[in-house]
Amino acid sequence: MDRAAPPNGARPPAPAHPWYLGARPRTLPASIVPVAIGAGCAVGAGSVTWWRVAVAAVVSLALQVGVNYANDYSDGIRGTDENRVGPLRLVGSKVATPRAVKTAAFTCFGIGAALGIVLCATSSWWLLVAGAASLLGAWFYTGGKRPYGYRALGEVSVFLFFGLVAVLGTTYVQAETLSWTAAAGAVSIGAIACALLVANNLRDIPTDSVTGKRTLAVVLGAALSRRFYAALIALAFILAAVSVIATPWTLLAFIALPLAIKSTRIILSDAVGPALIPVLKFTGLTELLYAIGLGLGLALGG
Repeated sequence: MDRAAPPNGARPPAPAHPWYLGARPRTLPASIVPVAIGAGCAVGAGSVTWWRVAVAAVVSLALQVGVNYANDYSDGIRGTDENRVGPLRLVGSKVATPRAVKTAAFTCFGIGAALGIVLCATSSWWLLVAGAASLLGAWFYTGGKRPYGYRALGEVSVFLFFGLVAVLGTTYVQAETLSWTAAAGAVSIGAIACALLVANNLRDIPTDSVTGKRTLAVVLGAALSRRFYAALIALAFILAAVSVIATPWTLLAFIALPLAIKSTRIILSDAVGPALIPVLKFTGLTELLYAIGLGLGLALGG
């Protein structure tokens, strides 16, 4: 049966471009928020160069999109995405060829690497080590013969690269020094980024178990994964509260608390499958609002 025509002869909205959906836009705040925290720390320290902040943001975004395409490619050629619940998979759904998706991934990695070299050239060359590790971590998460994402190490990688490396790296290229508040911000953002991955993998436990993808959620099981998610979210807000020792402005991070509570309630309600999809959106928004609040608080408290 044909769909009813929209009122007044208006055309129905066009569907989103598959490559945009394949980039997994709900995960992209995880790439920007560490830069916001690092910039806030640098402003608080009285040393910030805004063009470096912008370049760092593009580097982080390029790596995030690149790793999403790389995961799409690697999971797709292994057949682990064929029956997955959630966002569009380009290879698994045969919307794009594996070669095209792999090329897109390496194009993003190339952009991130080129701009990362610019940051190294204007700050410190030792950051090349962190950059190289980030690129290798992005590819071998699900790529290669022994992807560590299939061995329950995905959360460790996210915490390291989208928490510690991204926040502390952004802070250092600005201020050329680090502080305990920057470290607390790095841990808190890493925790929320991990929670985002936990929610994603919790949703995919049934399909990952069948295909042999041993994520941390598969290893822990659904019940422990739900508690782990709640603990990660709680840790982030505890660290924001502890940071009032440096400045009470860090309490601005609590603007994200209502969304965090909403997503945690869904997680702890034993929701499964498609019912967990909104958690990705709410967790991503939690991370974004948290970073805006904490970054602004650290800047004002300088």
